[in-house]
Amino acid sequence: MTAPASLPAPLPDFPGSVGLSQLQVYPWPTADLEHGGSPHMHLTCAECYVVTGGRGRLQTLTHEGPRTHLLDPGDVVWFTPGTIHRAVNDDDLRVLIVMQNSGLPEAGDAVLTFPPEYLTPERYPEAVAIDDEDGRPCPQRARARRDLALEGFTELRRQTEDGNTSALEGFHRAAVALVRPRVGQWQRVVEEGAAATAARALAQIDALKQGTADHLHQAEVTRIAEPAAQSLGMCGFLRPYDSARRSGGPHA
Repeated sequence: MTAPASLPAPLPDFPGSVGLSQLQVYPWPTADLEHGGSPHMHLTCAECYVVTGGRGRLQTLTHEGPRTHLLDPGDVVWFTPGTIHRAVNDDDLRVLIVMQNSGLPEAGDAVLTFPPEYLTPERYPEAVAIDDEDGRPCPQRARARRDLALEGFTELRRQTEDGNTSALEGFHRAAVALVRPRVGQWQRVVEEGAAATAARALAQIDALKQGTADHLHQAEVTRIAEPAAQSLGMCGFLRPYDSARRSGGPHA
Protein backbone atom coordinates (compact mmCIF):
# COMPACT_ATOMS: atom_id res chain seq x y z
CA MET A 1 0.00 0.00 0.00
CA THR A 2 1.30 3.43 -0.91
CA ALA A 3 1.61 5.79 2.04
CA PRO A 4 -0.42 8.99 1.71
CA ALA A 5 1.56 12.06 0.76
CA SER A 6 2.39 14.24 3.72
CA LEU A 7 1.28 17.83 3.81
CA PRO A 8 3.92 20.54 3.31
CA ALA A 9 5.41 21.84 6.53
CA PRO A 10 4.38 25.35 7.59
CA LEU A 11 6.67 28.08 6.35
CA PRO A 12 8.60 30.35 8.73
CA ASP A 13 6.68 33.10 10.50
CA PHE A 14 6.41 36.49 8.88
CA PRO A 15 8.63 39.17 10.52
CA GLY A 16 7.38 39.81 14.02
CA SER A 17 4.85 36.97 13.67
CA VAL A 18 2.32 39.24 12.02
CA GLY A 19 -0.47 38.23 9.67
CA LEU A 20 -0.85 39.59 6.13
CA SER A 21 -3.96 39.78 3.94
CA GLN A 22 -5.00 41.58 0.80
CA LEU A 23 -8.37 43.26 1.26
CA GLN A 24 -10.77 44.51 -1.38
CA VAL A 25 -13.40 46.34 0.66
CA TYR A 26 -16.96 45.34 -0.12
CA PRO A 27 -18.69 47.56 -2.69
CA TRP A 28 -22.11 46.61 -1.33
CA PRO A 29 -24.35 49.59 -0.45
CA THR A 30 -25.44 50.10 3.14
CA ALA A 31 -28.47 51.49 4.94
CA ASP A 32 -26.63 54.77 5.65
CA LEU A 33 -25.97 55.32 1.92
CA GLU A 34 -22.33 54.23 2.10
CA HIS A 35 -20.51 51.14 0.81
CA GLY A 36 -18.23 48.88 2.78
CA GLY A 37 -17.63 46.24 5.40
CA SER A 38 -18.74 45.07 8.82
CA PRO A 39 -17.89 47.14 11.91
CA HIS A 40 -16.05 45.04 14.46
CA MET A 41 -13.45 45.11 17.25
CA HIS A 42 -10.34 43.08 18.09
CA LEU A 43 -9.58 42.34 21.73
CA THR A 44 -5.84 41.57 21.64
CA CYS A 45 -4.63 42.46 18.15
CA ALA A 46 -3.48 45.79 16.79
CA GLU A 47 -4.21 46.20 13.08
CA CYS A 48 -2.64 48.24 10.29
CA TYR A 49 -4.07 49.32 6.93
CA VAL A 50 -1.61 50.03 4.11
CA VAL A 51 -3.72 51.52 1.31
CA THR A 52 -2.65 50.08 -2.03
CA GLY A 53 -5.39 51.44 -4.27
CA GLY A 54 -8.68 53.26 -4.53
CA ARG A 55 -10.08 55.61 -1.95
CA GLY A 56 -12.15 55.35 1.20
CA ARG A 57 -12.45 56.05 4.89
CA LEU A 58 -11.95 54.24 8.17
CA GLN A 59 -14.64 54.99 10.74
CA THR A 60 -13.57 54.26 14.31
CA LEU A 61 -15.22 54.35 17.71
CA THR A 62 -13.46 54.38 21.09
CA HIS A 63 -14.20 55.96 24.48
CA GLU A 64 -12.85 59.19 22.96
CA GLY A 65 -15.76 59.16 20.52
CA PRO A 66 -16.25 58.51 16.80
CA ARG A 67 -13.59 59.52 14.27
CA THR A 68 -13.20 59.29 10.50
CA HIS A 69 -9.80 58.75 8.87
CA LEU A 70 -9.27 59.29 5.15
CA LEU A 71 -7.72 56.41 3.19
CA ASP A 72 -5.81 57.31 0.01
CA PRO A 73 -3.14 55.29 -1.84
CA GLY A 74 0.06 55.14 0.19
CA ASP A 75 -1.65 56.01 3.48
CA VAL A 76 -0.93 53.90 6.56
CA VAL A 77 -3.41 53.82 9.43
CA TRP A 78 -3.13 51.57 12.47
CA PHE A 79 -5.13 51.10 15.65
CA THR A 80 -4.94 49.21 18.91
CA PRO A 81 -7.24 46.58 20.46
CA GLY A 82 -10.60 47.96 21.54
CA THR A 83 -10.97 50.19 18.47
CA ILE A 84 -14.27 49.49 16.76
CA HIS A 85 -13.63 50.06 13.07
CA ARG A 86 -15.51 50.08 9.80
CA ALA A 87 -13.98 50.31 6.32
CA VAL A 88 -15.96 52.54 3.95
CA ASN A 89 -15.36 52.04 0.23
CA ASP A 90 -15.64 55.29 -1.76
CA ASP A 91 -13.84 54.11 -4.90
CA ASP A 92 -12.47 50.56 -5.23
CA LEU A 93 -10.65 50.67 -1.90
CA ARG A 94 -7.86 48.08 -1.60
CA VAL A 95 -5.71 47.55 1.46
CA LEU A 96 -2.86 45.38 2.66
CA ILE A 97 -3.70 44.39 6.22
CA VAL A 98 -0.91 43.82 8.73
CA MET A 99 -2.30 42.13 11.83
CA GLN A 100 -0.61 41.63 15.20
CA ASN A 101 -0.46 38.09 16.63
CA SER A 102 -0.74 36.10 13.43
CA GLY A 103 -3.46 33.50 13.77
CA LEU A 104 -5.62 35.16 16.42
CA PRO A 105 -8.19 36.70 14.05
CA GLU A 106 -8.87 33.21 12.67
CA ALA A 107 -9.17 32.02 16.28
CA GLY A 108 -11.98 34.44 17.00
CA ASP A 109 -10.23 37.67 18.03
CA ALA A 110 -12.93 39.80 16.44
CA VAL A 111 -16.43 40.62 17.66
CA LEU A 112 -18.92 42.28 15.34
CA THR A 113 -21.03 45.15 16.64
CA PHE A 114 -24.37 43.38 16.54
CA PRO A 115 -27.27 44.80 18.58
CA PRO A 116 -27.08 43.65 22.22
CA GLU A 117 -29.67 40.88 21.88
CA TYR A 118 -27.36 39.06 19.44
CA LEU A 119 -24.25 39.33 21.64
CA THR A 120 -24.93 36.14 23.59
CA PRO A 121 -23.29 32.70 23.36
CA GLU A 122 -26.59 31.32 22.08
CA ARG A 123 -27.31 33.83 19.30
CA TYR A 124 -23.92 35.21 18.23
CA PRO A 125 -22.58 32.08 16.46
CA GLU A 126 -25.62 31.88 14.21
CA ALA A 127 -25.62 35.61 13.48
CA VAL A 128 -21.92 35.64 12.56
CA ALA A 129 -22.00 32.52 10.36
CA ILE A 130 -21.88 33.04 6.59
CA ASP A 131 -21.96 29.45 5.32
CA ASP A 132 -25.07 28.23 3.52
CA GLU A 133 -26.83 24.89 4.11
CA ASP A 134 -24.14 23.14 2.06
CA GLY A 135 -21.30 24.63 4.10
CA ARG A 136 -20.18 27.08 1.42
CA PRO A 137 -19.52 30.79 2.10
CA CYS A 138 -22.55 32.75 0.97
CA PRO A 139 -22.29 36.42 -0.12
CA GLN A 140 -25.90 37.04 0.85
CA ARG A 141 -25.24 35.89 4.40
CA ALA A 142 -22.03 37.92 4.58
CA ARG A 143 -23.99 40.96 3.49
CA ALA A 144 -26.76 40.31 6.04
CA ARG A 145 -24.11 39.92 8.75
CA ARG A 146 -22.58 43.24 7.70
CA ASP A 147 -25.96 44.98 7.83
CA LEU A 148 -26.69 43.64 11.32
CA ALA A 149 -23.28 44.82 12.57
CA LEU A 150 -23.88 48.24 11.03
CA GLU A 151 -27.21 48.49 12.87
CA GLY A 152 -25.48 47.96 16.19
CA PHE A 153 -22.56 50.23 15.27
CA THR A 154 -24.90 53.08 14.32
CA GLU A 155 -26.58 52.91 17.71
CA LEU A 156 -23.26 52.75 19.56
CA ARG A 157 -22.07 55.86 17.70
CA ARG A 158 -25.31 57.70 18.40
CA GLN A 159 -25.20 57.02 22.12
CA THR A 160 -21.49 57.86 22.38
CA GLU A 161 -22.02 61.15 20.52
CA ASP A 162 -24.79 61.94 23.04
CA GLY A 163 -22.29 61.49 25.87
CA ASN A 164 -23.61 58.10 26.97
CA THR A 165 -20.77 55.56 27.11
CA SER A 166 -22.76 52.83 28.86
CA ALA A 167 -23.71 51.19 25.55
CA LEU A 168 -20.04 51.00 24.49
CA GLU A 169 -19.07 49.60 27.87
CA GLY A 170 -21.86 47.04 27.55
CA PHE A 171 -20.53 45.99 24.17
CA HIS A 172 -17.06 45.55 25.66
CA ARG A 173 -18.45 43.33 28.44
CA ALA A 174 -20.41 41.23 25.98
CA ALA A 175 -17.35 40.87 23.72
CA VAL A 176 -15.21 39.67 26.62
CA ALA A 177 -17.84 37.10 27.59
CA LEU A 178 -18.03 35.81 24.00
CA VAL A 179 -14.28 35.29 23.56
CA ARG A 180 -13.42 34.13 27.08
CA PRO A 181 -13.63 30.39 26.23
CA ARG A 182 -10.92 30.89 23.57
CA VAL A 183 -8.30 32.88 25.48
CA GLY A 184 -6.30 29.80 26.48
CA GLN A 185 -5.84 29.00 22.79
CA TRP A 186 -4.89 32.64 22.13
CA GLN A 187 -2.23 32.49 24.82
CA ARG A 188 -0.60 29.51 23.09
CA VAL A 189 -0.66 31.31 19.72
CA VAL A 190 1.11 34.34 21.19
CA GLU A 191 3.62 32.26 23.16
CA GLU A 192 4.53 30.17 20.11
CA GLY A 193 4.48 33.16 17.76
CA ALA A 194 5.25 36.74 18.78
CA ALA A 195 6.75 35.85 22.17
CA ALA A 196 8.98 33.14 20.69
CA THR A 197 10.07 35.51 17.91
CA ALA A 198 11.05 38.16 20.46
CA ALA A 199 12.92 35.56 22.52
CA ARG A 200 14.94 34.47 19.48
CA ALA A 201 15.85 38.07 18.71
CA LEU A 202 17.05 38.62 22.28
CA ALA A 203 19.10 35.41 22.12
CA GLN A 204 20.71 36.63 18.90
CA ILE A 205 21.57 39.94 20.56
CA ASP A 206 23.16 38.07 23.47
CA ALA A 207 25.21 36.05 20.98
CA LEU A 208 26.39 39.23 19.27
CA LYS A 209 27.45 40.64 22.64
CA GLN A 210 29.67 37.55 22.99
CA GLY A 211 31.07 38.07 19.52
CA THR A 212 29.37 35.02 18.01
CA ALA A 213 26.70 34.86 15.34
CA ASP A 214 25.98 31.25 14.50
CA HIS A 215 22.43 32.23 13.58
CA LEU A 216 23.76 34.04 10.50
CA HIS A 217 24.58 30.63 9.02
CA GLN A 218 20.88 29.76 9.20
CA ALA A 219 19.75 32.57 6.89
CA GLU A 220 16.95 31.66 4.50
CA VAL A 221 14.62 33.24 1.96
CA THR A 222 10.96 32.26 1.64
CA ARG A 223 8.40 33.23 -0.97
CA ILE A 224 4.61 32.87 -1.13
CA ALA A 225 2.77 33.48 -4.38
CA GLU A 226 -0.40 35.55 -4.28
CA PRO A 227 -3.08 33.31 -2.72
CA ALA A 228 -5.51 32.10 -5.36
CA ALA A 229 -8.35 31.56 -2.91
CA GLN A 230 -10.51 34.55 -2.02
CA SER A 231 -12.67 34.48 1.10
CA LEU A 232 -15.53 36.55 2.46
CA GLY A 233 -14.05 38.53 5.33
CA MET A 234 -15.67 40.97 7.70
CA CYS A 235 -14.57 44.05 5.75
CA GLY A 236 -14.39 42.68 2.23
CA PHE A 237 -12.95 40.07 -0.09
CA LEU A 238 -9.79 38.67 1.50
CA ARG A 239 -6.71 36.92 0.17
CA PRO A 240 -4.95 35.85 3.38
CA TYR A 241 -1.25 35.08 3.15
CA ASP A 242 -0.93 33.63 6.63
CA SER A 243 -3.17 30.64 5.92
CA ALA A 244 -0.99 29.91 2.87
CA ARG A 245 2.10 30.19 5.08
CA ARG A 246 0.69 27.75 7.63
CA SER A 247 -0.25 25.25 4.91
CA GLY A 248 3.23 25.40 3.45
CA GLY A 249 2.41 26.83 0.03
CA PRO A 250 2.15 27.81 -2.72
CA HIS A 251 5.71 29.07 -2.57
CA ALA A 252 9.09 28.86 -4.13
